[in-house]
Amino acid sequence: MAQRNVYSSKDDPGDAQSAEEVLHSVIQELDALHQNVKGQLNQDITRLESEKNNLIDDIEDLREQYRKLQSQQMESLSGRYIQQQQLWLKQLAQVLAHNLQDLLVQRFSELSANSGHSLSSPIPSGEFPIPMPPSNYDERASELLAALDQRIDRSFQMLEQDLSSYESELSMRLNNMQTLERQGEELLQNLVNRIREELEQEEEEYLDNPFDARDSYPEVSANSVRPPAIAPTPVDAPRDSVPQPSSGSAAIAQAGSQVQAGLILALSSAVVLSLFNVCLRILIKSRNPRMIFGLFEVPGVVTPGFGNSLLILLMRLIVVMALMPILATFLYPSVWKDIRRLFQSGDRALWSKVLGSAFFLFLSQVLIYLAIGNIPAGIAITIFFIYPIVTVLGSWILFGARPSTIGFLAICGITAGLILAGWPSFAAPAPGGGNVGVGVAAALGAGITFAGYVLLTQMAAGKLHPIPFSLVNFATIFVFSALSLWVPLSENLAPQIDPNVWPGLIFGGVILGVLTLFSYLLNNFAIRFAGAALASVIGTLGPAMTALFGFVIINEKLQPLAIIGMAVVTLSVAAMSVERMVAPQKKAG
Repeated sequence: MAQRNVYSSKDDPGDAQSAEEVLHSVIQELDALHQNVKGQLNQDITRLESEKNNLIDDIEDLREQYRKLQSQQMESLSGRYIQQQQLWLKQLAQVLAHNLQDLLVQRFSELSANSGHSLSSPIPSGEFPIPMPPSNYDERASELLAALDQRIDRSFQMLEQDLSSYESELSMRLNNMQTLERQGEELLQNLVNRIREELEQEEEEYLDNPFDARDSYPEVSANSVRPPAIAPTPVDAPRDSVPQPSSGSAAIAQAGSQVQAGLILALSSAVVLSLFNVCLRILIKSRNPRMIFGLFEVPGVVTPGFGNSLLILLMRLIVVMALMPILATFLYPSVWKDIRRLFQSGDRALWSKVLGSAFFLFLSQVLIYLAIGNIPAGIAITIFFIYPIVTVLGSWILFGARPSTIGFLAICGITAGLILAGWPSFAAPAPGGGNVGVGVAAALGAGITFAGYVLLTQMAAGKLHPIPFSLVNFATIFVFSALSLWVPLSENLAPQIDPNVWPGLIFGGVILGVLTLFSYLLNNFAIRFAGAALASVIGTLGPAMTALFGFVIINEKLQPLAIIGMAVVTLSVAAMSVERMVAPQKKAG
């Protein structure tokens, strides 16, 4: 595509000028879109803060009204209770007076009948008779008083029972009201805490990532092309667009310079990645010592093998784990807060995806080291690029993301390129005396396991920021490497190190660790300036640049058929990346 643009610019300068004008107009529209989105986000945050304050005020008003209603209800209940008691006492007094009157009338009537004295006049209704006192008046009076006492006792007992029942019922109602009050307070408190946490989380996310909020978490694509030979970064790290001036030619010039700087940084990251692969190739022994720039020989440090690959990975990760926390804190200040939140979440599904992706990446790293030790680094990295095929097919099966026509054509191109790149290795003995079958199989295994890492990372996308995700992956791979070396292995798989080469192995591990961090840092800033799509397109140059540096540094030559296969794989993977970059623009249009 780049060659076609160059030829077209040579043939027709006007087309190049129009393309530049279109690019400037697109950049200006993107700048305006960025300013609009940023202004809308600021307005939304201001609105959310005002709504938060209004909600807090409303909640306080509701609490105050609730307290007033509660006090009024208690006063009303207490007043009603006192009035009811007074009514009961009044009714009780009336009943007692009526019963006492009936009893006295009855007793006096009996006394009058027993004494034989008649009344001088009829007894009016409601009045007491006045009989003549009998001889045994004292005994009758005592009996009358005793009967009256018993009647009053029974009445008071009944009244006491009624009062006890009313009191217990009132107590139960008051307890229910208190329970409802506590439940209401808990609901209000939970609502306030939830609103406060959501607002604080939104503010923290905006302050930590004052760019496009959609790019705050990794969105791993099935067509991503960033190989993991040096850094287990999520394939699409956050794309933080850099603030640009408001308008005018200065905005266009600055935007173009930032994209240009991002492309240079992405190219630098690919260069460091290629140097890493060549240094790893130099670190592993071969049949003949390797000539560095044709000036001096380097015999290598360790022989190719599974155990030695584990040891090299561990030496490299010691350096990475010593410096990566500092780099992660510099790139993302909230990294430790996110990691602490991950440990406190107890999300087993997320943990299974994080640990599973780290395990697949660990296997991929070990196998790619084993492949580079047995076959040329350029061929190994080219065969490793089988992982886009596995990733696309896995996404189709797991997520229903059916590849497009270009995706199917790219899969066919990658397959054909892999066959062309690997065929000369089987037709001729590997340079340096490596095992061709082991190298090709290890490269294929590295690509397949890396596809598993990509799929698991895609499942965990959006739940964890890419930088803490990478730090947890580094730490997990370090643990896996240490445990793998601690477990007793067979003689063919165990590390085989000459005690005299430990200084060279430590020095090589330091170089690999430093190159890892440099590539990680350059790729991160490249994505911030140029975007993940353009950075991934530059990442497709990895196999070609690895082969180029292998030829320049250690004179590792490739056959023409392998070079053709490498070019086919590179172009096919680049087509996937370009399609992935253009697809969102078509949807937006």
